Amino acid sequence: MRIGLSTSVMQRGRSGVGQYILALVRALLSEARRHDFTLFVLEEDLPLFAFAAAAMKLLPVAERFRPPVKNVLWHQLHLPALARRLRLDVLHVPSYRRLLWAHPCALVATIHDLAPFRVRGKYDLPRMFYGRVVVPWLARRQDEIIAVSESTASDLGEFFELPRQRLRVIYNGLDHERFWPGSRTGAKAAVADKHALHRPYFLYVARLEHPAKNHARLIAAFDRFKADTGSPWQLVLAGSDWHGAEAVHRLIAQSVFAADIHSLGFVPDADIPSLYRAADLFVCPSLFEGFGLPVVEAMACGCPVLASARGALAEVLGEAAAILDPENTADIQRQLTRLAGDFRAREDLRAKGLARAAQFDWRRTAASTLEVYAAAAFKNNQVQPVIAGAQAHPQQP
Repeated sequence: MRIGLSTSVMQRGRSGVGQYILALVRALLSEARRHDFTLFVLEEDLPLFAFAAAAMKLLPVAERFRPPVKNVLWHQLHLPALARRLRLDVLHVPSYRRLLWAHPCALVATIHDLAPFRVRGKYDLPRMFYGRVVVPWLARRQDEIIAVSESTASDLGEFFELPRQRLRVIYNGLDHERFWPGSRTGAKAAVADKHALHRPYFLYVARLEHPAKNHARLIAAFDRFKADTGSPWQLVLAGSDWHGAEAVHRLIAQSVFAADIHSLGFVPDADIPSLYRAADLFVCPSLFEGFGLPVVEAMACGCPVLASARGALAEVLGEAAAILDPENTADIQRQLTRLAGDFRAREDLRAKGLARAAQFDWRRTAASTLEVYAAAAFKNNQVQPVIAGAQAHPQQP
């Protein structure tokens, strides 16, 4: 098959969608001997795909098309013509905000979540309108739609009125060569040297996005935890600024315990595993997640997890994490206090997390995705289906 993949929604790799794209491409590299892959990549993102340049074609997209509105127009006006010129069998767009109306070949979409329908104030009004009104109309034009969780598939049925048989649930994976327990002593030394973190810490890896990622309640709960316990524990926030980040920075600055709250900004991929391994507890109080990659990565690195059960998080975590109420600051504080003071409880969560994380693998995700490409191409009368090594409807972990 001749397969195209749009990567211009990856926000320089600093988002969950960006991590999905990079991981999927890595996992598909072994298939480049049997299929021709073309990646549509914004010019300044090309270095991010250097690892794939020898096996896949990288087609540069001018930087002037990076801004959201211009990028939407590029997808609608330019990408279909490119797909026809390249005679693609399948075109995969891994973001619901860039779905195509034109039908130059078989179309596959990945939809990660419908957060604008679940979280008030998630985006500004134009983005909310586009997501709520325009996207459902575009989604019905796709040949195949991948949902990254049963939760997202359920939301697509409820809000987009898409029948369940049109949806393929394929869970995100995990790169077990990057995320594994490793040496906790070595990791602590690395983060102490790089980030001056010398004491136990709670870790939250997420874009600084307000209100959806719920940093505000986590900071308030941490302040109460510190005031009540006098604990030396610190709070570490790793993630680049996004919508509403200024509110998060303001709350940190106003905290009596600001000296113990470390906002690291975007942390390079190479440094993330050590940050997980050195953390004493991973905390994810998010108001909504379509999957929640960081919680799986944290578990794989041997870090116990305390998380919300909103969106797909309950589905992804199973019984491997402690659960908090993300809208109850007092409950978040209680859970921080309980787990900070209970080493055995953290060790129990650590063991459960390692077992749970072992069930996710990007190679299995890539194999199932390739099956979806084949099904879409067959449906579009382009090529015969290819039998991949995994089921397109994998069992829930």
